[in-house]
Amino acid sequence: MKTLFIMLQHLLPQHLLSRLTAALAELRNPRWLKDLMINSFIRVFAVDMKEAAEPCPEAYPSFNAFFTRSLRPGARPLAEAAIVCPADGCVSQIGRIEEFSLLQAKGRHYSTWSLLGGDEARAAQFRNGHFATIYLAPRDYHRVHMPLAGELAATCYIPGKLFSVNGTTAAGVERLFARNERLVCYFDTAAGPMAMVLVGAMVVAGIETVWEGQVAPPPRAMLQRDYRELPAPVRLAKGEEMGRFKLGSTVILLFPEGAMGWSPDYSAGTRTRLGEALGSLAAAPGQQAAPTQPG
Repeated sequence: MKTLFIMLQHLLPQHLLSRLTAALAELRNPRWLKDLMINSFIRVFAVDMKEAAEPCPEAYPSFNAFFTRSLRPGARPLAEAAIVCPADGCVSQIGRIEEFSLLQAKGRHYSTWSLLGGDEARAAQFRNGHFATIYLAPRDYHRVHMPLAGELAATCYIPGKLFSVNGTTAAGVERLFARNERLVCYFDTAAGPMAMVLVGAMVVAGIETVWEGQVAPPPRAMLQRDYRELPAPVRLAKGEEMGRFKLGSTVILLFPEGAMGWSPDYSAGTRTRLGEALGSLAAAPGQQAAPTQPG
């Protein structure tokens, strides 16, 4: 059955299917159909609407408005740790980058070079560094927040496939995250350069950022932007929203070698919640490391 699921993804018109899903997700009328889609989704995936800023399903003007819903104030308090979870979800993999190699699933690896669109200079910044891959399931809150404060340096949209990014596909498709459509966001942080990679997937109707609006799907060619020369730099605080997915996907974090360390509480399969302690900054000589748990 797993093999059939992966074969179907190779055969299906991935982008056409995703664009049709996008049109359906933006549908506002007839209202009964929009409400049926939302309420069916809540029931099937056991979505906890008590956490939402707007708990009434019928109040959302479209399925996408519901899917990218905001949380009520205080629903995700920020830990005192230097680095916090950027999203609700589940850890797919977490650990060290071996030279330029990241673990995708048991027996499968891919490179930072391919993930970052062939940018050797950027990939070199994360040689032997640290990575975390967080999968957002359908039931999860789908806004992505900053794991620590940072100033936006550059972005790179990389066109690609739209395979599913669940565990079955990660275990069965070579270089999955380096093949799918994705947006790479580079930030300057207290841990040095940080990359946040927002990976598209099957039926994902769009990737948005708070500074640019919808970025994917644009024209299907690599698109790079430099933000360092802007009159007003884009600076985001720890825990502040940086982007969102219109219908699910994956976030990958990259940090340089020796810049930080992951909390031992996380391994493949561990659930994550936005704002929980995820890691600490490396201690400077003569200093203690920042705590990984709330004080």
